[in-house]
Amino acid sequence: MARASFPVVLIALVAGLAACTPKEKAAPAGAATVEVSGALCRPTPVGRHSTGCYLTLKASADDRLVSLSTPLAGRAQVHESRMESNMMMMLELKDGLALPASQIVELKPGGNHIMLLGVEEPLKVGDTVPLTLTFATAEPVEVTAAVGQPAIADSGSASH
Repeated sequence: MARASFPVVLIALVAGLAACTPKEKAAPAGAATVEVSGALCRPTPVGRHSTGCYLTLKASADDRLVSLSTPLAGRAQVHESRMESNMMMMLELKDGLALPASQIVELKPGGNHIMLLGVEEPLKVGDTVPLTLTFATAEPVEVTAAVGQPAIADSGSASH
């Protein structure tokens, strides 16, 4: 009789272990989500190892873009462009970029943007760049940015 019950015990043991296996982490109800669209990175200029990337973000609740990464560059940072002493300056937003609930936040030439520093291989038009965006509360978002030239802004703003 012990032999006949062995398969039953084994099945019960496997079913019990399966029930204890951790499930994929679900976002808490009401947690912020962030939509990302229009991701584009400029080609790297000859002899340079940095470039700018642009995209549009929309968070469902107040959040903050705190960091980003790509395997194609040593570092990726969120920068702002601003005028100081009649010169356009780029500064890293060390505290990240605020994403007010339900508002569109554009990262674009001459404004807030992503800088890729220490780009390993030249980026050419037609290439793609994988980016992982990390937020204060929302789950990270992975996007693929096309490499190309951004549309020229009507305002004549400075570009990267």
